[in-house]
Amino acid sequence: VQLQASGGGLVQAGGSLSLSCAGSGRTFSMAWFRRAPGKGLDFVAAISWSGQTIKYADSVKGRATISRDNAKNTVYLQMNSLKPEDTAVYFCASGRSRYMSHHAGDHDYWGQGTKVTVSS
Repeated sequence: VQLQASGGGLVQAGGSLSLSCAGSGRTFSMAWFRRAPGKGLDFVAAISWSGQTIKYADSVKGRATISRDNAKNTVYLQMNSLKPEDTAVYFCASGRSRYMSHHAGDHDYWGQGTKVTVSS
């Protein structure tokens, strides 16, 4: 499985971005994680294979929407009301089962990351 993340860029605080992650090969549950400069990997959002179960980190709840299109083998992350603290490299990851997980260790395949910079 190969994952290709895209959609990052520079945006002003309060703005929006839409990230995409296209997979080649079979994917199961999917998730987004991020790594801010000088910090560790943090969970952002996860979605089950069916799309019926979704989980968000408290830091993005109400501002982020994760979705997927299984026909296109693609998962999306819409981020609104962006804050400078959202600045990070965002990674998509494919889980080991149909059930979503917010643990990085439950994901075997990772995209290369797409950088999001939010200016104040």
